[in-house]
Order: sequence, then C-alpha cells, then structure tokens
Amino acid sequence: MEHPESMNFRNKHSRRIINTPSPAAKNAFFYIQETGLIKPEDAPATHRRDLDSLLIVAVASGSGELEYDGRTYPLTKGDCFFIDCRVSHFYRSSAEEPWELLWIHFNGATSRQYYDFFIGQSENVFRPALFDRFVSVITEVIEINTAKKPEAEVLTSRLIVELLTLTLTVNSSASQYDTALKQKLASVNNYIEDHFSEDLSLEKLSSEFYISKFYLTREYKKIYGMTIFQHIISCRINYGKHLLRFSDKSVEEISHLCGFNDQSYFARQFKKAENLTCFAYRKKWRD
Repeated sequence: MEHPESMNFRNKHSRRIINTPSPAAKNAFFYIQETGLIKPEDAPATHRRDLDSLLIVAVASGSGELEYDGRTYPLTKGDCFFIDCRVSHFYRSSAEEPWELLWIHFNGATSRQYYDFFIGQSENVFRPALFDRFVSVITEVIEINTAKKPEAEVLTSRLIVELLTLTLTVNSSASQYDTALKQKLASVNNYIEDHFSEDLSLEKLSSEFYISKFYLTREYKKIYGMTIFQHIISCRINYGKHLLRFSDKSVEEISHLCGFNDQSYFARQFKKAENLTCFAYRKKWRD
C-alpha cells in the first residue's frame, strides 16, 4: 500500500516523508520535518512564509526559479538553495524544462546557528562541488525514514550534519575563489598563526601582503568563517591554554606571552571562550 503522504504525487517515483520527531530527537538532534523527491511530472509551485523550518533543496535536473528575500534566483541542474522558511519564499519549475528536486525541511539542535554561519559567508543559492554526494545524502535520509528503522533519528541527525558540512564548505572549492587569492589568504592565515603573540593589526597585515584592508577583511571571513581579529584571539587563547596546562607560569606572565598587554583583558577573553576562569581551567585540565 502506498504511504498516505505520497498519494498527492502522480508519479510513483516521487516521494514525500512527513515526520514528527520524538521528544528526545527534538531536544538533542537535528531532525527532519519533511523530506522527499519530486519528479518532473509532479513539480509544483510552492509559496510559504512564517514556517519554523530550514530548507535545503537540490536541483537534480531541469530548471526553475526561487524568489527569496526580495531577490529572484534562476536555478538549473547542480544548483542548491538553503533558506530560512520564516521568510516569505516562492519556488517554481520551468514549464519548458520541469525540474526534479530533492529537498529536506529540518530543525533542531543548532540548526539556526548553522544557517546564520552559512548566510554570513555565502548566498542562499550555491553550486556545491560535491553535488553527487549532496544528492546521495538526501537520498539516504529519505531511505532511512521510509524504512522507519529504530535508529532512524540518530542516523538522520548524522546525515543532516554531513549535509550542513557540505553546505558550509561550498566556498572552499576552487571554482568559488581565485587560486591566487586563496594562496594569499592562506599565507595571511599562516602568518597570524606564527606571529599571533606580536602586535598584529589589520593595517600591518594589509601592508605585509599588499592587499586592501576592506578586501582582506571580506574575503578572509568568506573562506575561514571568522574575522582576522577572531582568529588572532583564538590563537592566543589556544597558546594560553597550553601554558596553563603545561607550565607553572602566572596568569600575568601567560597573558603577555600570548600577546595580551592587559592581564584582565586576557582573563575576560579566556572566560568568554571557555566559560571558565584561567585558574578553573588549569585546575580541571592539569595532568
């Protein structure tokens, strides 16, 4: 007997799985609300808003368009989009070349944080270098939830994480960035990791690598997902953690060795990063 959620499709190969997560999944996991595959014969137009869900869609064939947040995006085979469904959105297939879509509505865990991180460095529409794997992951989610295995929620959560990882690393592909620029930014990144304890500034880095401050700031965050300042602080905190664990130096000495001129500022940044004071961290992690 055909699943009730699939009966609105004309083509027997189209699929839709509607899911209600268990309380455990809702509290701890990433979970699907709906997932499926639409064949060209069934390709509908969809218009929604104010839906507490995140949506990832992959265009397996054909073409169409997405209207989202005041912009219209043409979509063809190999394109994907990632949107927050609380925002009004509309997507429809081309009449001349109907599309085949795979999609996954999901929520839970740190879904919103993943989305915010993604949109901070990319646009809603993107072309993943590993598109085939992208499609395979959604297909696995569909198959696991069709079979209704006891471990389906745990496996689904793992697959959503993989899908989000593929989405968040889309800008790492060579097709997204000029190779020379990537090499220069990698040099900047390595320089920071070698000189973090020095008096580093955006002005110094832009002068050292012959790149404008604005361009350096924007492109660095796109590739590495953090600002230059955040990376400098992270390197200093990491070194501070090492010294707290494996030396008997005072917090004041450690703050200066890490590149902080002010011990209290080091202490505040450390507490912000670890949710522990320097002394509490040393006590907990000391071998």
